[in-house]
Amino acid sequence: MVGLGSTAQKLQTVAEKAEKVYKRMNELREEVEETQQSVEETNSRVGTVEEELAEQRAVLDAIAEKHDIDVEAVAAEVHINEAENGADEGADEGTEEEAATGGD
Repeated sequence: MVGLGSTAQKLQTVAEKAEKVYKRMNELREEVEETQQSVEETNSRVGTVEEELAEQRAVLDAIAEKHDIDVEAVAAEVHINEAENGADEGADEGTEEEAATGGD
């Protein structure tokens, strides 16, 4: 009779662990479903933003053409200025870090 009590206890332990695994699996399934929904919503928003950007680009191109402005040259100049400013900021940060650490 001692053997049956031990077996029942082991079965109870296995059943409890199975319940925990099942509960955790359901939680993970809910998280995956929420993540999928979030990705779908984000994809929809990105599509809307891309459409709006294309419309704005078309308007800007039309305005630039009307006023004889080279949009690509203006964009290139902005990128160059950003790169130069970024390089200056990076150099400044390096100088600040050296000052904070005593130049080591």
